[in-house]
Amino acid sequence: MKGFDISFPPDKPFDVVGLGLNSVDFITVLPGVPSPNSKMEIVDFSPHGGGQVATAMVACSRLGLRAMYIGKVGDDPWGDVSLESIRKEGVNVSAVTVEPGARNQFAIILVDQKSGERTILWRRDKRLFYREGELSRKAVCQGRVLHVDGHDLEATLTAVLWAKEEGIVTVMDADKIDARTGELIQHIDFLITSSTFPMRFTGITDPAKALDALQEFTGGFVASTLGPDGAVALVDGSPVYFKGIPIEAVDTTGAGDVFHGAFIYGLIRGWRLDQIFMFANAVAGLKCTGLGGRAVPSLEQVKPYLPDVPPG
Repeated sequence: MKGFDISFPPDKPFDVVGLGLNSVDFITVLPGVPSPNSKMEIVDFSPHGGGQVATAMVACSRLGLRAMYIGKVGDDPWGDVSLESIRKEGVNVSAVTVEPGARNQFAIILVDQKSGERTILWRRDKRLFYREGELSRKAVCQGRVLHVDGHDLEATLTAVLWAKEEGIVTVMDADKIDARTGELIQHIDFLITSSTFPMRFTGITDPAKALDALQEFTGGFVASTLGPDGAVALVDGSPVYFKGIPIEAVDTTGAGDVFHGAFIYGLIRGWRLDQIFMFANAVAGLKCTGLGGRAVPSLEQVKPYLPDVPPG
């Protein structure tokens, strides 16, 4: 299976720049799924760094890429925690804005101890969205790849158009649907969605047909993550499935975010399509053996699962 014929812009200080969500995730492990009007003792509770793009940038940095994160944090204590959780992983945070008076995004994540599956309850202060003129083009265009999640849609669309003008490759973790999402994804080079996004976006209930229909909205590469089943990509108009690795899940929080970080790693390394997906599935799967979205494995931990993937 072939790779991608990509020309990355030269002389960039970072391999990847990410623009999108950060969060503090309060991981709450429960012995089962609670029923209404019930009481249940918590098995474990701990705060972790989270957020789609912030976690993807941490994964990129852990794997050895030069990563930069752009976003807003609140000026509350949890904003400090979120920012430090990114900074300590070697991710550049010089373009992060601390928004006065805003509460940082947070999520209460209920994890079923038996399956590792999670339910996310979240809140985002509207002041954490970029206002017109606040986003820096210089910061956005400092990487060979720009990774976005589209939650702050206006800022994301601006950033993606800047990247396109400068020949920067764009990758999107698509889950949220907004009024202008269709306009955004037409400019994305690598659109990798959640498992439900194609059906919700197109209104088509059959997953394969929905993914095929999604391709009509973008000239870029289209794929979806499928949780424990791995991922699926459209290759020459046909769906190709890539199996996940067998693991005993502890917490699936952040698996998709980490998948995107690993995908970007393989993309920059110039690997074949199958090698990239094998690697991303393995990294995302191994993440699920630890609590929180930032339980990213090292390259050494991943290698035993990937005999056909080149060394980093």
